[in-house]
Amino acid sequence: MSDGQIRIVSRDDLERGRWSVFFRFFLAIPHLLVVGAWGLAVLFMAVINWFAILFTRRPVPGNMTVHYLRYLTQVDAYLNLAAQPFPGFGGGGSPYAVDLEFPVPQEQNRWKTAFRLVLAIPAVLLGTAFGAAGVQAGGGSARVSLGLIAGAAFLGWFASLVRGRMPDGLRDLIIYGVGYSVQVAAYLLLLTDRYPNSDPLDPDYGAPARTDHPVLITSSDDLRRSRLTVFFRLLLWLPHLVWLILWGIVTMFAVVANWFVTLFAGLPAEGLHRFTARYLRYWTHTNAFLYLVSNPFPGFGGREGSYPVDLEIAPPARQNRWKTGFRVVLVVPALIIGGALANVLSLVAVFGWFTGVFIGRMPPGLRNLGVFALRYQAQVAAYFWLLTDQYPHSGPTLELRDEAAAAPQAA
Repeated sequence: MSDGQIRIVSRDDLERGRWSVFFRFFLAIPHLLVVGAWGLAVLFMAVINWFAILFTRRPVPGNMTVHYLRYLTQVDAYLNLAAQPFPGFGGGGSPYAVDLEFPVPQEQNRWKTAFRLVLAIPAVLLGTAFGAAGVQAGGGSARVSLGLIAGAAFLGWFASLVRGRMPDGLRDLIIYGVGYSVQVAAYLLLLTDRYPNSDPLDPDYGAPARTDHPVLITSSDDLRRSRLTVFFRLLLWLPHLVWLILWGIVTMFAVVANWFVTLFAGLPAEGLHRFTARYLRYWTHTNAFLYLVSNPFPGFGGREGSYPVDLEIAPPARQNRWKTGFRVVLVVPALIIGGALANVLSLVAVFGWFTGVFIGRMPPGLRNLGVFALRYQAQVAAYFWLLTDQYPHSGPTLELRDEAAAAPQAA
């Protein structure tokens, strides 16, 4: 790698030992102590490197920060159940189940170095929503909120105890969050001046992309943004808010009626399914517009194929009556992840607003993160509204299917 981008790589097999999962936090305590002590030394080295880069454009030679970040990633992956083996101390030796690929060291921009703490603020805020604070870089694995990483690890703890396996969606979500967190740490520690990449399609998750969910999202957005419509985006969205509320009231009654139909017949009513699916598609169109994931003003009908960010919703299929009867309870774990992603989506909109107004474009990483968040929230709604009984997939790998399909053509 020569572009300055640090990339996380997973070779985890999802198998989990129940006893090691149950006592995972206690088993990780020795590593957390080492991370904290080592982090202080790395923070001191970052201060030295700040002066070195300002005068020579290069950090002081040495691999201490590289080994620290690799070790920090391994400990984070182990603690948050993204990997099973007990990691070694030091970040060296044989590759771990979740590891890092580092770029070739390059000269760094003096201006980016001088104002690094200010420039890092957006990345730190986004990292906080993932569940990792910027202070992680200098003082260990501090967490400031139940973000994506903590929420996924919390749910994965219960799932691993019951099944002896980590759900692949939760594992991939943790890998994504840890990978972004380590990029923020590397940027703050002056290992690279490449800005952290928030693109959920960038990590190597180590498995083929899943494409088997009845609710999928597509994006043909070209990243261009109209400065004028971006500036007034919230005001432009208000008519859609009124229509969302009015249509949503009717949809609520349709969902209740479909619950009884599905519970007794085992199959949703086709008309009610089609009506609810159209509302969900319209909800996705308007939210893509509001959160700057796409640019055109959406129509009011939720018609398939009418907007750059669209939903593919499968026709009605047979559903499990037990899942239908207890749907309100079963959806709670998905709502936890959905709530964390809602915070992330709000930050995507804030950062996208500034970039849209000033440069007339949406960064691809932010756009792809917004698409992922919208897809997961649409799957949660589809599950709750009885469009499908397949559980929402929390990993970002569903969006890789377009790249996988395009790969043979590019060869």
